[in-house]
Amino acid sequence: MKIGELSRQTGVTVRLLRYYEAQGLLTSHRSAGGHRSYGPEAPALVGRIRNLLAAGLPTRIIRELMPCFVGDGSELQECVLDHLRAQLAELDSRMSDLGRARTTLSGILDASTRAVAP
Repeated sequence: MKIGELSRQTGVTVRLLRYYEAQGLLTSHRSAGGHRSYGPEAPALVGRIRNLLAAGLPTRIIRELMPCFVGDGSELQECVLDHLRAQLAELDSRMSDLGRARTTLSGILDASTRAVAP
């Protein structure tokens, strides 16, 4: 299928599909005229990429994970699960840091609001 068709099927812009390809997440074949052509598995691959991006994973990690999917689903091989657990722990840590920052900022706003109130 051509890039425009893949874009329509997946709801992902042509520009973003080109970016995925440049990042090594998606592959295409070029016709004699230079047009990209994707295999029938491309929509599922784009879905996996979108899912992993939504999980907050950077493209360099996604590139490493793409060959590790089991079958056509979203299940990954056991050998990469520790890597995902580490990513989850990092996300939990960042969320904790953000929670503390929010509490501090809220306290500053509360104190400032009380000081300004008549």
